[in-house]
Amino acid sequence: MAKLMSLLWGAGSPPCWRVMITLEEKKLQGYKRKLLSFEKGEHKSQEVLEVNPRGQLPAFKHGDIILNESCATCLYLENQFKSQGIRLIPDSAEDQAATYQRMMEGLALTDKLNSVIYYDCSVPEEERHDSAVKRNKEALTAELKLWEGYLENVAAGSYLAGAFSLADVIVFPSIACAFRFGLSVGRYPKLAKYYSLLKNRASIKTTWPPHWVASPQGYDILKDL
Repeated sequence: MAKLMSLLWGAGSPPCWRVMITLEEKKLQGYKRKLLSFEKGEHKSQEVLEVNPRGQLPAFKHGDIILNESCATCLYLENQFKSQGIRLIPDSAEDQAATYQRMMEGLALTDKLNSVIYYDCSVPEEERHDSAVKRNKEALTAELKLWEGYLENVAAGSYLAGAFSLADVIVFPSIACAFRFGLSVGRYPKLAKYYSLLKNRASIKTTWPPHWVASPQGYDILKDL
């Protein structure tokens, strides 16, 4: 079945990483994949635009089915291959609700993280303002404190919605990205513990961004949060 799947992806992108983790968890190795460069603008290439007219990654195909939103792709894979690999959406109503809630909140975390990390890249120099930088950092700090609270009881086997679930698939890449860009382990100990507990999980370790492996040293953009 995986041979009918293809993925255009970019390294270090939380949305791309989510899809790759899901494919690993569902034992769908063997799909076609092509790594594209954001720096070279390859995500705006004709190859991508033919699959995703927004010119964004990931761009996923399963036969004639096209999915370009990471959460939609993850949900599709879980629902189409429920009995294969790890169940990523729990059965109980309570755990399902917790999973969906944290999944959707995880998108807000990604947006606020991107607003800080990529401000210089996304906003023309003449339009940048110190007040916007301050506002974005304050919004991200408040968001991170929410997640620090959500993970108050984090432990091995007890993550965002209990056992490892699609909530963790969606959120972990953003947490990893935050620490890559200098988030303080001391100020966010629960997030740091969560990161430490999951970073060596097989599906995550296998799909770790290749340039992070090659250059483990990160950045300090978030060091003051």
